[in-house]
Parts: sequence; structure tokens; C-alpha cells
Amino acid sequence: MKPNIVIVATGGTIAGAGDSGTRAGYASGQLGVEQLLEAVPQLSELAEVRGEQLMSLGSQDMDDASWLKLAQCVAALQDAPDVDGIVITHGTDTIEETAYFLNLVIQGSKPVVMTAAMRPATALSADGPLNIFNAVAVAADPASADRGVLVVINDNIHGARGMTKSSTTDVQTFVSPGRGLMGETHYGQNRYFRQPYKRHTRESEFSVAGLDTLPRVDVVFVSAGASPDLLDDAVARGARGLVLAGVGNGNMTTAMLGAVERAVQQGVVVVRSTRVSTGVVGRNIEIDDDTLGTVASGELNPAQARVLLKLVLCKTSDPAQVQHYFDHY
Repeated sequence: MKPNIVIVATGGTIAGAGDSGTRAGYASGQLGVEQLLEAVPQLSELAEVRGEQLMSLGSQDMDDASWLKLAQCVAALQDAPDVDGIVITHGTDTIEETAYFLNLVIQGSKPVVMTAAMRPATALSADGPLNIFNAVAVAADPASADRGVLVVINDNIHGARGMTKSSTTDVQTFVSPGRGLMGETHYGQNRYFRQPYKRHTRESEFSVAGLDTLPRVDVVFVSAGASPDLLDDAVARGARGLVLAGVGNGNMTTAMLGAVERAVQQGVVVVRSTRVSTGVVGRNIEIDDDTLGTVASGELNPAQARVLLKLVLCKTSDPAQVQHYFDHY
């Protein structure tokens, strides 16, 4: 018997439409899930596929409420006996955040595979149909189970943790720096290279059960001469956590260090990440985290560090405990 796969559509460029197949302009989320399925009749070769239209938006508008709604949908599908795998279509702008969020909160072993496109459905050589085909192939593959949330795009299989968008327009925009790809898929034929290297899904301590909101966490970009007012204002406006997109190894201006100290004294958790595209932010390198009470993000970029901090703050605001979570997730 063929596996049963559910495609959950959320909008994005993959469902976008424009006036011309050879111009850049388009509007996201214009096509429904049934239209996406009709564009890939070959899916019947892989699985029994049905679609659910959960939302229709550009992923720049994904927010906490959207994440919670999506997580609850996926959790229900994980529990459904007639579902073997889940594919989520999504915009590229924030897919790395949504994928990592689901990687932390979904309790289940069924494959959860996200996919997207850089070109709208109406574009010449649209990339969405083949990405959907490959995503279904990955979701239908028993070897995909227990690998956490996966992102399939442009023949690559990324793990949710650590993948990022690297170009505004290039079809080969997604990369997994540092640890590398989880695997590859070629016209539905999958090849895996590795397992996830941090806790996820069934091993995770995080859950969205009973949650209808998440704590506010703001990202502050650090540049030469950056003002400490940015940090002070975020705290004044109710941020319970701050992630610094720091220079180098999570560094910042001397004036900003003072603002960090004030924030920590008010119970705000401050995580040092980096605006640099690769590398690890380590503890106590140029900044004394132990004395200051700050947290080092490790390999997590600012966007994914923000996701983890939101969930951690539902459990604790003790910097030592927060660091523990960052070390293990």
C-alpha cells in the first residue's frame, strides 16, 4: 500500500502568482492547495496525497499565532492513524524559523517535511512543483522518520536546525553551513548523510499544549557605533528576552554592554548571537558571560536563537538554565 501523506498549505511564493512569467513581481499565497496538487499529478506515483489549506500568507507575516496554529495542526496529524507523513508548503523568508520551531515542539516520529519555492507558480521554470514532488517523496520514505523536521528544496534535504536562506533571489538559496546537509533527493530518490545532532521532536522537552501566546523576544542588530537605546527601548516595551546579532563572536559596543547589564538586572534574558553567517558564538571569549549573566547562542543564528529563547522563557529565565537549553537544542 502507498503511504498516506497530507500536504498542509500556508501560502508563500510557492503559491504565488504574477502578471507575467518572466517578471519578478508577484503576490504570495494566491493559489490554493488543490491547485498546487493539480500541478504535480505525478504525486500519485509516490503516495495517497490529500491537502489542507491552513492559511494563505507570505511568510514575512508568520507570527507566534501562526506558529501555534500550525503546530497544533501538525500535532493532530501526527496522532491521526491514517496519516504516515506531513508536508508543509511555506514561504522562504521565514521557513528557517518555522521549521526550527516545529522541530522543538512536535512530539512524534512521523516525517514532517517543509518545502518552498523561490519562483512563483506562474513563473517560467517554476521550482515549486518539483520541490513538492521531492518533499512528498521524503515524507513517504520510512528512512525520514525520527530525523526531526526536514526542509526539502532544490534537491537538498536540510535539517531544521542550522539551515538558512543565503540569497534574496538565487534558486539555490538555502544552505546548511557548519554541519552540512541532512541528505539529497533526486526525482524522488533519497539519500541521507547524517542524523540530527541536537535534541528534537520526540526527544524535546518543549510543547505548545495549553499555550495561546509566546513571550516577546526582540533581535537587536549590532553595528559600529550602535546605540544602547535600542536595547533599553526593547526592554521598556516589554521584551522578556533579547537576542543580539553581534559582530564577530557575538561582540558589541562598550555602550551596549552597559545596556545589556541593565537588562539582565531587570530579569531580561540576553542571548549573544552573531550577524556573521557561519561559526560558533562561545561563552566567555571576549565577553565575560559568567559575570554579565548572558547566554551564548552556539551555532544558532539570531533568527533561530529567538525561536528557542521564546520557548525556553516559557520554562525559565535563569541564565544558567537557558544556557543549558542552548547547549542541548
